[in-house]
This record gives sequence, C-alpha cells and structure tokens, in this order.
Amino acid sequence: MYEDFAFLYDQLMMDIDYKEWYSYIKDIMEKFHKNPKSVLEMACGTGNLSYYLAKDGFDLTCFDLSTDMLSIAYNKLREFKNVNILNQNMIDFQLNKKFDGVLSICDSINYIIDKDNLLNTFKNVKNHLNPDGIFIFDINSYYKLKEVIGNNTFIEDQENLLYIWQNYFDEKNNLSEFYLTFFVKEFKDYYKRFDEYHIEKAYKIDEIVELLGLANFSEIYYYNGFTLDKPGKKSERVNFVALP
Repeated sequence: MYEDFAFLYDQLMMDIDYKEWYSYIKDIMEKFHKNPKSVLEMACGTGNLSYYLAKDGFDLTCFDLSTDMLSIAYNKLREFKNVNILNQNMIDFQLNKKFDGVLSICDSINYIIDKDNLLNTFKNVKNHLNPDGIFIFDINSYYKLKEVIGNNTFIEDQENLLYIWQNYFDEKNNLSEFYLTFFVKEFKDYYKRFDEYHIEKAYKIDEIVELLGLANFSEIYYYNGFTLDKPGKKSERVNFVALP
C-alpha cells in the first residue's frame, strides 16, 4: 500500500487545499486558546500539511508508515531546520518527547480498522501530549463511507493517468474497501498498470467519543467539515478536538 501510489498521491489530491486546512487548524487552536510550540503530525503522508506547519515555525515532528510517502515529504521539507521526519506507526509509535499539539488529517484515523488498535492510538497520543495540549484529527464520516462512496465505482481520466476506483461497503463490519486500478502513461502508447487495495473503518461519532473517553481525554468536541458547526446527518467529514 502507498508504494507506486505514493508518487501519484499529490496529483490525485490536487483538489485539496492544504493551506486552507492549515488555516482551519489554526482557527481551532485559537478557539481553544492554544498556542503550541511543538507539534506532532501522525500519518503525514507526502508532507502537504507539514510544509505549512514547518513554514510557520513550529517545532515539528512528523511520521508516516510508508517510506515511499516519506521520501516525497523529505524533499518538500528538507529546507526546514525545525522538522524531524520519522518512520513510525500510529498504533504503537514511541517518542521520547511530549508535544503541545498532535494532529492527524485526511481521514488517516479511518485506516485503523480495529477498535482496540484505535484505543491504543488514542492512549498513545494522550501519553505524548503535554497537560495543556490539544489533539486535532478528522474522519470520513459513517455517512460518507456507507452512502456516498458505498458500493459505487468512480472513473477519473486525467492527462497521462486513468484510474478506476471500485468500492464495496461491508455493512456487517462497517468496513469500506477500495479497489483502485491505475494506468499511468510512461511514453507514447505505453501505459504502466498497478493496483492498490485500501480499507477504511466507518466509525460513528459516538464510537470515537467513547474511545477518546476511555483514553482519558477530559474534553471532546466535534465539528462538521471545515467549520465550527455541529455535524449533520449528511456531514461527510467530522473534525474532532480532544483535550487531556
């Protein structure tokens, strides 16, 4: 997972405005009167959010499970002296440091499909947060994974790239399976094919709240999309804020 795909990731995510996402995170920090100096970003991917965090001067540690994604992140972040890039797993990362803020964006949390592992992740975050810290993350909503992505197939035809995204939603286990086939043009009339399989867990808001509570977070808030409004029944992204 995230091998060949890593080198197409930024092209496929061009519709996401990471600068605006960063601005939204700053709005949340302001709302909760937080001014963190040190930040941990989990599942940083190719470093799109990391870039803005680093540029703004945070003492930034970021990690990802995919070395291919990290190689791209490294090229984006190499100019900054305030960044430490690591190869770690969200479930069991161990750092000899506590942080003022922990972040995870772009539904990375949905990739933790076992609830016990997610609880361990939340406990681990809590253990790496300073007492006055803040934990900010988002999920693809249950509604989005079940009803919007569901059992649908999507086809995207871009210059030099065609991909087919077939989806299956397992209602018994609340799992969303993604089967992606890519055809990448390498030179005239020659396309390289590769396939990716991804799986996300469809969590309901109350499940996330319960697990954060079990991880001993004292205050838990959640919002619709990139707003500070409560989620609706058809919210596709839910943002969470948890305080130690």
